[in-house]
Amino acid sequence: MMNLRTFLCIALAAIGCAVTVANDRPNILFIMSDDHTAQAVGAYATLLKDLDPTPNIDQLAAGGICFDNAFCTNAICTPSRACIITGQYNHMNGVFDLGGRIERDKQSLPMLMRDAGYQTAMIGKWHLKVEPNFDYYKVLPGQGKYFNTEFRIQGDKKWPKNIVKYPGSHSSDVITDATLDWFKNHRDADRPFFVCHQFKAPHDYFESHPRYDGYLADTDIPEPQSLWHKPNTWGSLATRGYKDELVPHIGTSIGRRNPRRSYAADLPMKFPTEFKWDYKDPNLSDDQVKRLSYQAYLKKYLRCVKGVDDNMKRLMDYLKTAGLYDNTLIIYTGDQGFWLGEKDYQDKRWAYDESERMPFIVRYPKAIPAGTRSDAIIENIDYPALMLDYAGVNIPAEMQGRSFRRICETGKEPNDWKQATYYRYWMHMAHHDNPGEMAIRTKTHKLIYFYGCDYQGKKPTPPAWELYDLTSDPEELNNVYDDPSYNVIRQQLKSQLAQLRLDIGDDGSHYPECEKVVQEFWDYDQADRNKAIEISGAFRRSREAELERMKKNQK
Repeated sequence: MMNLRTFLCIALAAIGCAVTVANDRPNILFIMSDDHTAQAVGAYATLLKDLDPTPNIDQLAAGGICFDNAFCTNAICTPSRACIITGQYNHMNGVFDLGGRIERDKQSLPMLMRDAGYQTAMIGKWHLKVEPNFDYYKVLPGQGKYFNTEFRIQGDKKWPKNIVKYPGSHSSDVITDATLDWFKNHRDADRPFFVCHQFKAPHDYFESHPRYDGYLADTDIPEPQSLWHKPNTWGSLATRGYKDELVPHIGTSIGRRNPRRSYAADLPMKFPTEFKWDYKDPNLSDDQVKRLSYQAYLKKYLRCVKGVDDNMKRLMDYLKTAGLYDNTLIIYTGDQGFWLGEKDYQDKRWAYDESERMPFIVRYPKAIPAGTRSDAIIENIDYPALMLDYAGVNIPAEMQGRSFRRICETGKEPNDWKQATYYRYWMHMAHHDNPGEMAIRTKTHKLIYFYGCDYQGKKPTPPAWELYDLTSDPEELNNVYDDPSYNVIRQQLKSQLAQLRLDIGDDGSHYPECEKVVQEFWDYDQADRNKAIEISGAFRRSREAELERMKKNQK
């Protein structure tokens, strides 16, 4: 029979082992910028690489792993953040668009971290409407302001009435100040931490700190070829219309192409003292306006990126000084990609890679080799599973994402790892004139289905399919959907997309009227195409009538 001395020794040893395991778990710092696309990160950049836009983020990347195929499942702010907080696709977490919200008891990631003994904090852009379920928070109201930043905090009043203001501040600086203050004055050194540090920048409209006004002022930013030229093989009835009749009306533009909304028009309206030229000036050609707008667009965007990168240095310097740098799992990402003038588009939303892909960098030298890259397909629903895995938490069944810790540490994919990503954009023709769409992307191909209607199956734009061979056409400029040599892969991808929808629960039950349209044009036979042509003409006429009303109201 075990005596008391033996029992106590075993018990103390077990407690010591548990403490050791807990102490071996890394701190976790999840850093996310808003709209920071992979094209504007030095570790990923091609066209902008010589500008060296992110030396500090690149240093983080050099010390860990970069994922070349990291994708969001819906390239818009609130839905993307909802995926990360819940580990679920938007049709499961209920956040389809910017009006969505995640209730406190559904914020799985911080709740599970807290249960695992982590001290949790959310600082910066939140954008999920309800009070964050973190131990500590200091978050922007809604989208937040670039200047004279305000935060919602915990306090005597109920959410969201406790507000602190920082007159004269810029958001990138003051968000970083807030995180550094948390580390210095709120962190419990006896517990691991889980901190979400989330910049507002470089979300449009891009407003950088005045100290960056001279940055790139005398530089001609390289222009993507597709800003000027897209081959006739690009796009479809959905994106160009019948005989290109919808080119001015689908997707907001850099130059004058879209008369309803373009960066050329937005610049003088948003920044009247900064941009003196008139985009309507008949003495300026379309090419001149596009070039002026593109240069302004990229410089304003990259100045915001520069502010993010400089503040990244402040964060990393503190972690090094405090002895936390090498014991912290550090992640850097964006909430989605962003268009930097490619195909004459601005903003995000599309299923094309420029907006579907984002940077994803992980540094943790205790387990992740430096200088690693992976082309494994990961989705933002997988991010919480990765962090929970490192925290020693079992991934709950309701989370649809999977941990890719093994890929981080070995650079190799498990045999059963996903080979395709699912994408769906629901906000049909809202804000930036993007039609409703869904897509499947593998490492070699992308199939996009523009079903072209709103939640109720109304406000139609022409349905169409697009298929891109990413091996020979990484810029997605040659739609091979109707190319007979791709018939087999087209049918395979269609079947795979249909099955993937069922597997992940996007079965059409959320919006049945929309699903009727999805199914109506799925086969896309000649009758479907003829109807799509009719829809194209009807939409063109309605948009032209809308523009005429706008002109009359402006007089």
